Amino acid sequence: MNLSIGSVAPDFTAETTRGRINFHDWIGDGWCVLFSHPKDFTPVCTTELGYLAKLLPDFEARDCKVIGLSVDPVDDHDRWLGDIRDATGSIVTYPIIGDHDLAVAKLYGMLPIDEEGSSEGRTAMGNQTVRTVFLIGPDKLIKAMLIYPMSSGRNFDEVLRLLDSCQLTARHKVATPVNWKQGDDVIIVPSMSDEEARERFPDGWKTVKPYLRVVPQPAD
Repeated sequence: MNLSIGSVAPDFTAETTRGRINFHDWIGDGWCVLFSHPKDFTPVCTTELGYLAKLLPDFEARDCKVIGLSVDPVDDHDRWLGDIRDATGSIVTYPIIGDHDLAVAKLYGMLPIDEEGSSEGRTAMGNQTVRTVFLIGPDKLIKAMLIYPMSSGRNFDEVLRLLDSCQLTARHKVATPVNWKQGDDVIIVPSMSDEEARERFPDGWKTVKPYLRVVPQPAD
């Protein structure tokens, strides 16, 4: 399946380290980060899972659930969690999907749909394309996708910043400029007329170019 921003995040039922879930039901009415891994007991992924466990309260404060996926059975995940605790000092409490049959990886376009077999005997290198972060909104649409090689650890502080941007721009007719962070000025979307902008932003804005109007971040 070819997925892109705006696609419906495919629904599925799977076993996880926190029990069996139906994905859309599990997401509920909030946001979700789904991030995938090519294999258990791999070094870069171990550091990622541990760091994200430390950031979990920050995601939860933004009404965003976190769920991992790795191309191995849940029993292997449970053993891996001990290594993650030992290596990073973090206890992973968010669920990790067991994708032993590769079904979810194929459903999300991370492995070819005609890929044969299961996780048994497969190496991380053979699953190297299973390294995607999906940011999913309450409407179950994919809002962002980040794809990383196995050799580069993911920046989950950036994922948190991206979540802030996506939530802000979903509530207001604004966009966020390069390197934006909470509290910085934002951009009035080009599709908004000056007349509507005056209603929404009565204190005015700075016009850098006719298509680039900058305004303080709106309050919720």
